[in-house]
Amino acid sequence: MSMILASASPRRKELLAMIRPEFTVLPSGFDESGLTAESPAELAQALARGKCRWVSEKHPEDLVIGCDTVVDFEGQVFGKPKDKADARRMLTALSGADHWVHTGVCIRKGAHEELAVVSTRVRFFPLSPQEIEEYISTDEPYDKAGGYGIQGKAALFCQGIEGCYYNVVGFPVSQVARMLKNFE
Repeated sequence: MSMILASASPRRKELLAMIRPEFTVLPSGFDESGLTAESPAELAQALARGKCRWVSEKHPEDLVIGCDTVVDFEGQVFGKPKDKADARRMLTALSGADHWVHTGVCIRKGAHEELAVVSTRVRFFPLSPQEIEEYISTDEPYDKAGGYGIQGKAALFCQGIEGCYYNVVGFPVSQVARMLKNFE
């Protein structure tokens, strides 16, 4: 049985290799537009399920892992910023505040499917306008939910976390490893 990661994220690829070094990367073509859910955590899970199922339908004999991460600030979903203004808006809101990072995980092989969502609370230090401007002038914020990468320069913004660090990166390693045991 081969394993497929239904994601183009280099961070997810790197983290999955901690569990199992051999797998294929096949980004999902799932259409996310119009997908809604009752909460940001449920949205992350629904997105992960959609991505996983999209790939699994084309490769039903393989084990497929789909993930999606959203940042939840006071119930508002912060996805990947569209541009500098959007990144500035997100980081300004997150400055000096707590927010949640939710990663939905879906693992599927044939008809056997397992779902989970992992949530981590993150607290940022207050950020100066200059810190925000310097950060959004890099390439780092634009392919990450919430407009920041905790594993990069935004590590300087993080006052603390409660929960799984790897979840904030976008791939809750320990949860995925435990779920994979149910497919052995």
